[in-house]
Amino acid sequence: MLARFLDWCDARTGYRAALHHLLDERLPGGTGWAFTLGSVILLLLGVQFLSGFVLAMYYVPSPLLAYDSVRYVMRDLPMGSVVRGLHVWGASFLVVAAVAHMLRAFLHGAYKAPRELTWLSGLAALLVILGFALSGYLLPWDQKAYWATTVTINVARGAPLVGEWLASGLRGGPELGALTLGRWYAAHVFLLPAVLLAFAVAHLFLMRRHGISGPLRPKPGPATPFFPWHVMKDTVVMAVVFASLLTLAYFVRAPLDEMANPADASYVPRPEWYFLSLFQLLKYFPGPAEPVATQLIPGLAVGFLALLPFLDRHPERRPWARARLPYSVGMAVLAAGVAGLTGLGLRDRPEGKAANDWGLLPVAGLELATGENSVCARCHVAGGPAAPMERTSLRRDEEWLLNHMTDPVAIAPGVRTAEDRAPRSAMGRFGAQAVVAYLRRRHAGIEPPPLEPGVRLAAMTYASTCVVCHRVSGEGGTLGPDLTAVGQRRDAAEIQAIIEDASLVYGESSMPRFKDKLTGAQIEALAGYFAGRK
Repeated sequence: MLARFLDWCDARTGYRAALHHLLDERLPGGTGWAFTLGSVILLLLGVQFLSGFVLAMYYVPSPLLAYDSVRYVMRDLPMGSVVRGLHVWGASFLVVAAVAHMLRAFLHGAYKAPRELTWLSGLAALLVILGFALSGYLLPWDQKAYWATTVTINVARGAPLVGEWLASGLRGGPELGALTLGRWYAAHVFLLPAVLLAFAVAHLFLMRRHGISGPLRPKPGPATPFFPWHVMKDTVVMAVVFASLLTLAYFVRAPLDEMANPADASYVPRPEWYFLSLFQLLKYFPGPAEPVATQLIPGLAVGFLALLPFLDRHPERRPWARARLPYSVGMAVLAAGVAGLTGLGLRDRPEGKAANDWGLLPVAGLELATGENSVCARCHVAGGPAAPMERTSLRRDEEWLLNHMTDPVAIAPGVRTAEDRAPRSAMGRFGAQAVVAYLRRRHAGIEPPPLEPGVRLAAMTYASTCVVCHRVSGEGGTLGPDLTAVGQRRDAAEIQAIIEDASLVYGESSMPRFKDKLTGAQIEALAGYFAGRK
């Protein structure tokens, strides 16, 4: 019965001839494990499309709902965190596999005639893959997404002649907002998949037409079929790669920063590692010279790769041969430059807001918002006029939130007319900033660590006294030293002496004397906390 059914299908589709053409490709002798990278790329592309499809079913491309929809996938959807992890970490795996595949093709001279178009279609597919990674930045609508996209649009604006037009097209409006998110989502979900599919199909067609280049020193003897031995190699490598990706996605939570805050100009955007070389390059060409880093050098690098098949026309394939040596040196310089700049970027990572670091400001906000004497609990309770704090969503900008916390009644239209006398502020400006810091961490699904009474006291003291001048975990003032890792430089006794009277330690100092302004318990709590900041 099954044989008759298969015969019927073959008579109408010709699938047996297709399988024969697909599996019986003759491979040169000595074709080894390095030639499995193409299959790995196809596997990772499949993972990206399937995981992206699942994410798209829950994602809402709106500045008001995008962040919450991603957070829902991460927190509430069964295995949602793993699916997003497959998509996020899979992008890095895909970039690594595509670059390794291109380097393997270069080392084996696979760009030489008649495979010029095979090389160019692969290069175009690599650029589209990077475009996927770039367009995916904005979609979570968190801090990293917003500010990294802002940098990207500013870079586009620096392009000669078409810069403003290009930036306007990417932004979609006068400022980064709903139109921007809609355009980048459409490119990520519709445009780029279609373009990548076209290049991938062209690459596979050309590869099958001309065959693979094979090893530099083919083994003597007849060519071997693709099935079964090379299929087994492909299967083993793909299984190892997928198992590694799945393990990473399961055990390492894909990052989700705080919700995008356009008012927070202190945020330091950092791209993913595969764009870090370009980001680092910007530091060496500031101001008017910026187009050198953003357009000229990347353009020369891509141009070198695109022209390589037409520059290196000698049939010699060995990368160390004299005929190929100039091009091998050029590729080595390019690879070393990208690797070196990436390494410098990783080492030169500046201190910024750490969403997973519950510094003193959000801890103080936790106390103010949920403590026994919380002014927020007057309204934000079950059955009260506002939703409980644990169900409050951040749908407003930071300035609105700060105004609401200092004068809660004023933001409710019609509650108080212009003639009514404004009540005394519910909390000070710095207290309101502390509550906003707490809400942003809680909204991102980052649970507070166990807090000892000393830490709570230090947090409240910091929010009322120190936050004006000193920054912790990227939050606070900048008039005084950053205290994020002060414990690496000083112990508790030294810190306590500085808090009590800085002039006795430094001589002349603009820091006030707090020995008579704070209690002994407050000073000890601050000194103990900061001494532990390593």
